[in-house]
Amino acid sequence: MSELHPSAVRQPAVAGLFYPQDPAELAKTVDAFLSIARPSQGPPHNQPPYAVVVPHAGYVYSGAIAAPAYQLLARFRSRIHRVLLLGPAHRVAFQGLAAPSVAAFRTPLGTIPVDVDAIAALSSMTQVAIRDDAHAEEHSLEVQLPFLQRALDDFALIPLVVGSVPPALVSDVISAMTATPGTLVVISSDLSHYLDYESAQRLDEGTVDAILRFDDAAIADAGACGRIPIKGLLGVARSAGLRAELLDRRNSGDTAGSKDRVVGYASLSFYNFAQGKLPDSAGEVLLHVAERALRHGLETGEPLALNPSAYEPALSNQAASFVTVKQGNRLRGCIGSLAAHRPLIVDVAENGFAAGFRDPRFAPLDEADFQQLTSIEVSVLSEPAPLKAPTEDALLASLRPGVDGLILRDDKLRATFLPQVWQQLPDRRTFFQHLLRKAGLPPDHWSAQLQFWTYQTQSFERHITN
Repeated sequence: MSELHPSAVRQPAVAGLFYPQDPAELAKTVDAFLSIARPSQGPPHNQPPYAVVVPHAGYVYSGAIAAPAYQLLARFRSRIHRVLLLGPAHRVAFQGLAAPSVAAFRTPLGTIPVDVDAIAALSSMTQVAIRDDAHAEEHSLEVQLPFLQRALDDFALIPLVVGSVPPALVSDVISAMTATPGTLVVISSDLSHYLDYESAQRLDEGTVDAILRFDDAAIADAGACGRIPIKGLLGVARSAGLRAELLDRRNSGDTAGSKDRVVGYASLSFYNFAQGKLPDSAGEVLLHVAERALRHGLETGEPLALNPSAYEPALSNQAASFVTVKQGNRLRGCIGSLAAHRPLIVDVAENGFAAGFRDPRFAPLDEADFQQLTSIEVSVLSEPAPLKAPTEDALLASLRPGVDGLILRDDKLRATFLPQVWQQLPDRRTFFQHLLRKAGLPPDHWSAQLQFWTYQTQSFERHITN
């Protein structure tokens, strides 16, 4: 245990072992990994990722797998000002999370300042202690630093070694630190250790699948050495509505080692769809326009014409929406767009009219029907993300009830359920069977032609007073 030492510097412990010690060679090595990394789709709305998960082996083994995450970060290099770096303890056994007392961490590429104010704030939390012994020889954090130095501009570091601690307490730390804008979370973790190639492939696939589904209970103890900080991140991801993307997954047998005993690696990014969400005031405008479209359609039989340039950019930008109208708890119309192809405000006006007068399941609204309407809901869709599912069980395991909307397509047949449908069909299999029926397919249908996309929604609802 120690107090803060604002003039001390933590020196590199594994330079020359896990990565090159010579500054020029190190910079060249990292830049080479970044230059050949496969590009990521990246987060929506041109926002930096909330977090990345990256491996921490020697660069010859895992550098290529970490690189796609850092290549993604480089796209936002001037917008990330602080990095919360968490990695598992390999050298010292302890309870809780260990923060350093020093003012900076040094690598052959230079010195990175520690956010000492953040460390001081964290040390007031019962799960965080100042422990330089946990940092002295720990490689899980250090190997990330040269990548961060090459991918980002100036940033401050919050380095924490994670010992034995409930993941919920790690979640609390992540939530507290990311309340400051411009903060990125980096979780350092390898996957399986020293299995044969095929066994490692199976275990790593299951671990990554569990991470992508935010199912921390499905991450085996042998699945990831950094499972505790990963589970802490997943706790935040669930509550914050994050989305995850797999960037790369391989093992040492694919890079520079034997296939007899391998170590698994993966890189993933997590991003916050909420960063591109609309404020409640914009939602009120959308609801007003949807209701106007219904009333205008009732009076004229025509859609409501709007000038999108008269609205703020968040409403005049292209986006996809659904409009739903109800009579009590009974659906009375629901029409929408699955892809952004016109200004959002125009999309809502058109879909509002269509929900009232062009839903083929219902007769067009008349005055009596309109007087019985009780609520109207506008749902703004995220960009649909392709979902690969070789089997029905794989599809069902990937779905997040209450979070994901699902689009299915089989040749010319297509259907979707909004995330709100989970309220009536909370069982994954039942949800999927009903969606097949909606598409005109048998409930037990499965074929190689089936394609899937998931999306999320931001929904606004109001009661209609007639």
